[in-house]
Order: sequence, then C-alpha cells, then structure tokens
Amino acid sequence: MAGRRDRMDTERDRGGQPPAIELRAVARSYGRGATAVQALRGVDLALARGSFTAVMGPSGSGKSTFLQCAAGLDRPSSGQVLLGGEEITRFSEDRLTKLRRARIGFVFQSFNLLPSLTVLQNVLLPQRLAGERQDVRRARQLLAEVGLPEHASRRPGQLSGGQQQRVAIARALITGPEVVFADEPTGALDTRSAQEVLGLLRRAVDTMGATVVMVTHDPVAASHADHVLFLADGALAGSLWRPDPRSVAERMAALTTAAAGFAGAAA
Repeated sequence: MAGRRDRMDTERDRGGQPPAIELRAVARSYGRGATAVQALRGVDLALARGSFTAVMGPSGSGKSTFLQCAAGLDRPSSGQVLLGGEEITRFSEDRLTKLRRARIGFVFQSFNLLPSLTVLQNVLLPQRLAGERQDVRRARQLLAEVGLPEHASRRPGQLSGGQQQRVAIARALITGPEVVFADEPTGALDTRSAQEVLGLLRRAVDTMGATVVMVTHDPVAASHADHVLFLADGALAGSLWRPDPRSVAERMAALTTAAAGFAGAAA
C-alpha cells in the first residue's frame, strides 16, 4: 500500500486558498538498517479548511506518527508538511515551537491541564506561552461555549473528566488555530461525556470554522467527522465520507483482520 495517493484537495476550489494541512509523500522511519521501523510510508493528502477528519487504523498502523508529523511535533524522514500552504518541515525547533503555540491547538486523552492554575488560567495558557495579550473576554466566551461559564475560578481537580476535557477544548481554541489536533480525546471518558466532547468538536467546525483532525479507535467517535482516513502499515488504506458507526466498524474489522494475517505470514 506504500505510495498510495488519496488526495483531498478541495480547498483550492473554494476561494483559491491552500488546504489547512497538507502532507506530500511523508515518510517516517525509526532506527537504521535491518532493525529500522517504517512508521509512515509516503503519505500524501490535503485536508480542507473547516473540515473534521477522523484518523483510524489497527494498532501499529502509524496513527500517532501521522499526528505528530502533521502537527510539527516530529519531523518526517522525508517528504513535506504544509500548514496553510507554508512548508514547516524545515523550520527550526524554536520556530516550530512558536508555530504550534500560535497556529495549532491540541486536545489530548489525558487533558494535560495544569492543576495549580484555575480553569480560566488554563484556557489562557497558550496565549501566555506565545507572548500574546491574554484575552480574558475571549476565554470566558469559550468557557460559555463549552458549557462551563461558572467554573472559571475552579481548579481542574474540582471538575469531572468530561468537564476537564471541555476546558481542554476551550484552551485549544483560544488562539484561533488553523488546525486542532485531537489525540483520542474521548478515550478516558464515559459515554455521555464522550458525546458531549464530540459534539463540541463538531460545533467548533460548524460554527467557528475550525479544522479538526482527530485520531480515534472508536467508530462512534469517528462518525462525528466529515470523513475518516484509514491507515494500515504506515500507508493510507482508503477513506470513508459521511461515516456512520457501522460502516466505520466494518472497515476497521477488515483492516485489523488483514493486518493480523500479514503479521502471521511474516512470522
């Protein structure tokens, strides 16, 4: 499946602007020689602004590496990553850090809120780290958007897991990022809290014009996206538009079975 092309260049047809995020023949390997592991194999795609993309695949398919390379957290071994049409692959570490703080939002499974700060201070943290003016009014507005306007002065430890993840979403949106990367954002939540968080990500796309890229293992979570990208053995293995949980689960089952068969044959 290496080198398979699955491009989604829809943004240039709408106003001539470049895609929100674009990967051109991105490969990432770890180690050298016979022990080298090829985590990504020539991934080539473009995701439109204002879209919601879920990324799925069997264990070891390259999902985490994909997210890290696309978000500028890791450098590909070869290929190019473009954010808003600007190649970031060759940025210095300092420039990448500044880019992530100003132009990219992150939502993680473990929330990553600072326990010593209030909820409001946690939301404002990206602006503080980026050296920008802290927009308290905007932060309070985002807390209202995620249903937590009365919790601004509380500490994260006083909130439920679902509430903490909603704070994390507000924090990810405070800088008006070009792309929000969400890594298993519902993995630590109960079903009700997970649905609330997914609804917020969906509304961020539909009402705020955000671009969301979400890695998940959950077909129900993936069904909230506009489309699903499937990875297998480090390469794109197809996509599914207007997904529903059943169709996503069936595709994942087929990929998992194929991956298990390949592993058995290799052994």
